[in-house]
Amino acid sequence: MYLDKELESIQEARQNLEQAKLAQKMLSTLTQEQVNQIVYSMAHAAMKEAGRLAAMAVEETGFGKIEDKVTKNLFAAKDIYESIKDRKTIGIISRDDANQVWEVAEPAGIIAGIVPTTNPTSTAIYKALIAIKSGNAIVFSPHPSAAKCTNEAVKILKEAAVQAGAPEGAISCITKPTLASAQELMNHKLTNLILATGGPGMVKAAYSSGKPAYGVGPGNVPVYIHSSANIRKAASQIVHSKTFDYGTICASEQALVVDQSIKRKVKAALKEEGAYFLDDYEKKKIEEIILKNGSLNPAIVGKSPQALAKIAGIHVSDDTRVLVAEEENIGKSYPISLEKLSPILAFYTVENCTEGSKVCNELLEAGGLGHTLGIHCEDKQIIENFSLAQRVSRVVVNTGTTFGGIGATTGISPSLTLGCGTYGNNISSDNIGPEHLLNTKRVAFGVREMKNEPPAAIGAAQQKASSDETLISKAEVMEIVKSILKELNFK
Repeated sequence: MYLDKELESIQEARQNLEQAKLAQKMLSTLTQEQVNQIVYSMAHAAMKEAGRLAAMAVEETGFGKIEDKVTKNLFAAKDIYESIKDRKTIGIISRDDANQVWEVAEPAGIIAGIVPTTNPTSTAIYKALIAIKSGNAIVFSPHPSAAKCTNEAVKILKEAAVQAGAPEGAISCITKPTLASAQELMNHKLTNLILATGGPGMVKAAYSSGKPAYGVGPGNVPVYIHSSANIRKAASQIVHSKTFDYGTICASEQALVVDQSIKRKVKAALKEEGAYFLDDYEKKKIEEIILKNGSLNPAIVGKSPQALAKIAGIHVSDDTRVLVAEEENIGKSYPISLEKLSPILAFYTVENCTEGSKVCNELLEAGGLGHTLGIHCEDKQIIENFSLAQRVSRVVVNTGTTFGGIGATTGISPSLTLGCGTYGNNISSDNIGPEHLLNTKRVAFGVREMKNEPPAAIGAAQQKASSDETLISKAEVMEIVKSILKELNFK
């Protein structure tokens, strides 16, 4: 029976790809205005259903908070839409009159959209919008634990797209996903590009498929709090960011690295915002539930502090918003130092920004290279020096990393797929948008003639170079004469 389910899911993936192939050919004939109208229709349909989809996601997965998932859905449907709606993505997208070069956008083709269980509806909205905006068809593979809510999100987007003029099959989703169907989708000959959001195993599979792929690495985000920081503001932003949807966004803070001179004030400010500092016993109990078989324990992902405490066998008050544990060590043997995707924070104390930079880099090397780093500081020279020393693709300054990294509170392009660059074995360090799903053709006019040197000039130049090589100095001649005279016994 299990085999039948796998075969059924594989067959569905193939059928969706065949339909997407026909749909993508039709999409490629649409004008920029027609595509823009389709994307507008999709975005507004998603906005209207943001609340219902959020409730479905929490009910099905058990991760996060409904109100925060509503915000994420609206971010995908509204903020991301607003950032891409005026971009040229069809036909000639730029003309460089000075250099006589035109740039022509051509869609990648068929996109395989891998959707995680942590952000199952917002990710689907975002990926569908950027795929259609760039003239691509997209086939979604949801996480089996979030298949119902992801399929509902895709259904809403598909219906809105078709009503606005998109061909049937341009957007589809595997209804009964399995690991086998995800692999079939990524490896199939009709798939042109993969947008992979999920665990390390799924991202690795995407990169191993032989297809172009945008994947993301883990986000073990360290945040340095310098002695010049606005401490109350920083504490408020950090707690809001870390507790948003109970920490399920990979750009959320994982460790605070704090200057010794302000440690007491930072702890006091965090406590005022609802942080609970674990004692040694409580810390040990929380450490025991973070990993399972060497990987992040899915039972703690997107859970409230109270639920985490219950799992660990400790007690925290109802007004606790985030659990904080002081730590000195970094690595797999110290689970608090790793990415936790839940409202648990590590707290490190350093003497100055030099030590702070070292600790942040060590935290990144433990599992977050290339992703995101935060810094709270009012000294721009410190910010500059610190940023240049970190191996990340985005440095978020004086705002929560959850919101800053995805472009909600910073000028970075709004996105829900954050590239980690070569630091994190990714092909891009960008926030992924429709421009990453395009091939760009250059139409280049001749603007100058290629000048060839006449043969006589070349021969003369070679002869001169040859004669130059044979010239010797007066001192060398004298040395030769002396050598000959010596041999003839002249003194």
